[in-house]
Amino acid sequence: MMLGQKMFEEISGKLGQALADSPAKDLEKNLRAVLQGVFAKLDLVTREEFDVQQAVLLKTREKLEALEAKVAELEARHGGEASEESGNLAL
Repeated sequence: MMLGQKMFEEISGKLGQALADSPAKDLEKNLRAVLQGVFAKLDLVTREEFDVQQAVLLKTREKLEALEAKVAELEARHGGEASEESGNLAL
């Protein structure tokens, strides 16, 4: 069993070295550069940037809902006064 594992590791190492020295490595580098250029033109964001903006949006939404509730409360509390004042202006 150990002999088979050792042989597998040796063959794997030789294949890895052969690929590193081959034109396939250059092809990989060129393809990676092309893909990075395409992604840059697409105006993509990283997952980290997306998560940060999502958290900001959630916090903003919570503040907006709190303010809307506060405005509704103030309008309900002072609703009668506001309608009386608008009635006086119409006269």
